[in-house]
Amino acid sequence: MDLKCKELVLDIPWVPEPAEWPQCCIYRVPKKLRKVNKEAYTPRLIAIGPLHHCKKELMEMEMQKQRYLRDFCFRTGKDHRDLASIIEGNEVKIRHCYAETSRVCSKEYINMVLLDAVFIIELFLKTFEKVKDDYILSKPWLSHGIKHDLLLLENQLPYFVLEDLYTSVPLGYWSGKHQIEGQQIEKNKEFLELSRNYFDCYDQQPQSEIRKEGKHLLHFTALLRRFFCSPEQEPTESQKSIDQQPQSDSDIRKEGTHLLHFTDLLRRFFCSPKQEPSESQKSIDHLYSATKLEEAGVQFKAAKNRHLIDINFEKKGCLKHCPYLNCSWLLNCLPCFKRLFFLDSMQPFLEIPPLLVADTTECVFRNVMALEQCHYPTEAYICSYILLLDYLINTEKDVDLLVEKKVVINQLGSDEAVATLVNKLGHEIVELNSCYYKLSQDLNEHYDDFWNRNMATLTTVYFRDIWRGTATVVGIVFLFLTVWNIFIRHFVKLPQSFSRAGLN
Repeated sequence: MDLKCKELVLDIPWVPEPAEWPQCCIYRVPKKLRKVNKEAYTPRLIAIGPLHHCKKELMEMEMQKQRYLRDFCFRTGKDHRDLASIIEGNEVKIRHCYAETSRVCSKEYINMVLLDAVFIIELFLKTFEKVKDDYILSKPWLSHGIKHDLLLLENQLPYFVLEDLYTSVPLGYWSGKHQIEGQQIEKNKEFLELSRNYFDCYDQQPQSEIRKEGKHLLHFTALLRRFFCSPEQEPTESQKSIDQQPQSDSDIRKEGTHLLHFTDLLRRFFCSPKQEPSESQKSIDHLYSATKLEEAGVQFKAAKNRHLIDINFEKKGCLKHCPYLNCSWLLNCLPCFKRLFFLDSMQPFLEIPPLLVADTTECVFRNVMALEQCHYPTEAYICSYILLLDYLINTEKDVDLLVEKKVVINQLGSDEAVATLVNKLGHEIVELNSCYYKLSQDLNEHYDDFWNRNMATLTTVYFRDIWRGTATVVGIVFLFLTVWNIFIRHFVKLPQSFSRAGLN
């Protein structure tokens, strides 16, 4: 028996490498996400990095990579061997950035990374210099398709490779087929600035905000995520709950004799009745749709000059404690009063930055969400944002409301298409904690308040516009005069008749 056990142990294969290295930041999209929409994660024109290397349908751009390498060598005055030596010194570090181990030999791997890195840098430089006779930039459909491919999670190079290659060689301006002698790219033009210039259609942040974070960027998908998120949004202690235990070791040690099996141990770790999760650890389990919230008097407002995920629900002044002071009925009836600050502040506002929904929206958000699911599970701000929109948008009526309030800019042409897109984006997304949990609680409490719904009914039914509001006011005045003539007037004059009788 002992001999058999020894043989069994010796037959177990030794795995020297970890499942993922600490530097890992480029992943295969999880299968459950890929099944929802495979095309959103798959490059169509060009392969970058080892995950899609040597695919037949992407080989057409390999010759263009060679042309860009020639142009880059001419621009820098360097031989391709000098450039390859920069890549060679970081080969191991580059390999560790990928979750999937590549079996490509060292020489081919270095050549692949060199061609891809030089292609990206040269493309960014030509875009910055606005070269008109370039093969790619002269064809909008091709330029747009390559920009799409460079944002895909599986189609990335580590950002430090591009930055090291860019800063290690002198660069000159490129004009058509000839280099302009005596001119060089300004040294203060960092590669981060070239990256932001290339992806300017997605960039919504001031120049200074991302410059501080440039050294910590992982790749272009992570850069896209930084465009949407505020740099001040740092994970709190409760958001790091994935690495925390709800019970101390001493508490579990005391109960160790009562554990039945490993599943019971996990239950003791994560389901302790003594400690409730904090608000930031919770996920949204319910939220009323946009049209339902409007029925409770919530006013939707497009918040400009904000980060995409910066959503606020505001009840200003005494409206927090006195919901009957809601003046939405008056502002609907007389819109000219909206300039009066004290009346405008007597409404509950849900402020949402405008969201442009176009043909590329699904691809952009799916890849950023896939990155968060793999690399930022406790800081999945974009996932939380999409799931919040999923709650707010159930039907095309919700989309129509948000479009009317300029919260959603619809370039798909159909409100139903936008609703379908938002509802599908949240499929198979796992949310550990939501940064909008407190917001959802406030919105639900506002809707559940009986007075808020009645005030909203008053607004929508009787004061929807100036004509209906005028008719309502006239009707109330007429009703008051009728009651006065029939009942109250006689009781008011009755004491006067008694007084006259007494004098006589």
